[in-house]
Amino acid sequence: MTVQEQVISPAPRPIGWPDRSVVVSIGAVVAFVALWATVTGLEWISPLFLPSPSAVARAAGKLIVSGDLWRAVLASSIRVFAGFLLAAVVAIPLGISMAVFWSVRAVFSPFISLLRPLPSITWIPMTILWLGIGEQQKIVIVFLGTWVYILLATFEATRRVDPLLIRAAHNLGANDLTVMREVIFPGALPGILAGLKVSLAIAWSCVLSAEMIAARNGLGALIWEAKDWGDMTMVLVGMVSISLTVLAADAIANRVELLLQPWERHRRR
Repeated sequence: MTVQEQVISPAPRPIGWPDRSVVVSIGAVVAFVALWATVTGLEWISPLFLPSPSAVARAAGKLIVSGDLWRAVLASSIRVFAGFLLAAVVAIPLGISMAVFWSVRAVFSPFISLLRPLPSITWIPMTILWLGIGEQQKIVIVFLGTWVYILLATFEATRRVDPLLIRAAHNLGANDLTVMREVIFPGALPGILAGLKVSLAIAWSCVLSAEMIAARNGLGALIWEAKDWGDMTMVLVGMVSISLTVLAADAIANRVELLLQPWERHRRR
């Protein structure tokens, strides 16, 4: 091993010891909760505006025991993933086609430019008029709020595939379908997956907006109802539940990403 490799390579940690980044992350969370508890315990901030961590935990415990919190998380999750999967099914093939074929790009680019600036909340009045306030409306809001971002991420990732690899595959006798399957899609896959992970967080903001305006269940409805009653504790329960649910979804997405890209495992370690 060279001197440069010794300087750059991290020292191996003892077997059974946790990663230092995990320890630092846990310590940061514990310090934040301790600061929160101190500020509220000394009443530097009124509980009306910021309830204590223990009050939030007690309220969450009651909702967990009654099952209301699980039902809210499940309702929001179903809406998010239904709309998100629909958006991915539409946007990924279209994004690849726009990057590969100039004619497809010429047809759809004007519409993408018009739709991209519109946030999902602007579609809510129209979708309520079209679909009412049922489940379809929430799923459509998630779809409309995420498909453009998935498409743009797919388009840019596909455009960044090295053209030398494409020409080399053609020179070796590969047809267009084989080049698409064996060169373009695998080369664009990391960027596509990164775009999907970002869009998944956007999908949650979309469904929460829809639930706050027109829903009887879900985490967004839980937060909005608590706001109407002036119950900041329940608002924080909903906010923490959203964060934990998204963290769980990110963990699943990271696992799927490693399964789809086994060559990334060694680099990440």
